[in-house]
Amino acid sequence: MSESREQSQNSPEPDGHRTSDEPAGVRKPAGPPSGKKPSGPPAGKKPAGPPTGKKPAGPPAGKKPAGPGSTGQQPAGAPGARKPAGPPTASRPAGPPGAAKPAAARPAGPPSAGKKPAMPSDPGGDGAPSPLTRKDFSSDQDVRWCPGCGDYAILASVQRLMPELGIPKENSVFISGIGCSSRFPYYMNTYGLHSIHGRAPALATGLKASRPELDVWIITGDGDALSIGGNHLIHLMRRNVNVQLLLFNNQIYGLTKGQYSPTSELGKVTKSTPYGSIDHPFNPVTLALGADATFVARTMDRDPKHLQQMIRRGHQHRGSAFIEIYQNCNIFNDGAFFRFTEKDSKAKSTVFIEHEKPLVYDGGRRGLRLDGFRLESIDLANGRWSADDCLVYDETSVELAHIAARMFWQDDLPRPFGVFYSNERATYDDLLKTQIDGITEKRGRGDIAALLNAGDTWDITE
Repeated sequence: MSESREQSQNSPEPDGHRTSDEPAGVRKPAGPPSGKKPSGPPAGKKPAGPPTGKKPAGPPAGKKPAGPGSTGQQPAGAPGARKPAGPPTASRPAGPPGAAKPAAARPAGPPSAGKKPAMPSDPGGDGAPSPLTRKDFSSDQDVRWCPGCGDYAILASVQRLMPELGIPKENSVFISGIGCSSRFPYYMNTYGLHSIHGRAPALATGLKASRPELDVWIITGDGDALSIGGNHLIHLMRRNVNVQLLLFNNQIYGLTKGQYSPTSELGKVTKSTPYGSIDHPFNPVTLALGADATFVARTMDRDPKHLQQMIRRGHQHRGSAFIEIYQNCNIFNDGAFFRFTEKDSKAKSTVFIEHEKPLVYDGGRRGLRLDGFRLESIDLANGRWSADDCLVYDETSVELAHIAARMFWQDDLPRPFGVFYSNERATYDDLLKTQIDGITEKRGRGDIAALLNAGDTWDITE
């Protein structure tokens, strides 16, 4: 939603300037003959000063300057010279003969004159761009989420992070589908697109294929991405399009006022499941891994430090970066993730996985060891086990990523947060460009008209 403004080209000319009504070649009369000083106005009468505040000399004796609402009388000039018509909005005449020429008034600016333009950033005194701040990425739109919604925390984290990424605002694009989270592009002072339900990955793929230099972000929710948009999501990830995808998961349809979603837990009572949901929920992380995403992470709205860390890691990754964010909907599903986000239960219920570090949690009192293909929780405080017995995580191992991601339905295991998997492979946009360049070099640039008229054709006549 970039903003660009131009000053009006139709601003009236300042007083004393020739207008389009003044014939070419006619000059304003010179001052009075040398040595003569024009008389002031009649006693008690004071002509209006020019825009600069300077007081001009009075008109010739006996002449009264035209004031506001006058009949259009102009000061006397050289004999035979046609007086220039004032601008339509003129409220006072130009100075009389011999008066100092008033300074040209600056054309009226746009309604927001005086404010820093949104794009591009203002240059510094030495011509270098000024450093961007969070404010530069905040639009002028009123944020229309419910008070207390977790979306506010995510928006603030992204706006704070964007200046650190070093991407110009004009090269950043946020694309969303439908849902509460999908209002996100309105609040970012970048380019953006609020698309249709579930189709943000398809639009992002097209944009990235045609403009690979752009930094493309997809903002979606559990309903938008995993229900009607599920097919588009998995193909985005298997193709490895070089974008960042932030999935706000609140386990409910919030925009449509509280129906169960593809991530709602079994037995969830909502307006659309009055006797409890019987649908088995999606685990978004295992879904992304199953679609061969090259970067998969999970974080939460109530841990802004970790949230920014995961988004930053996703942006550094070249390829499809899938980041699930636990987001509290305090209106229709309040407290869905309090077990993992609140201080009194977070330590025992969460484990933060880090590359090449042992899986320990609960302040170092517990850890996770690998027992066959399943992780089990061990007590590190009783002296039998130590951190050396815990699994050292490797985020480049897709096998370990699948094992860690399955810690989802077991109540005796903590919920993992962090980067589950990160690996590099060729991106869709790079492969597409390489293919097109190779074919163009070999066969030359295409001709669409020739293509449409090639091969067998039919003439249809009556």
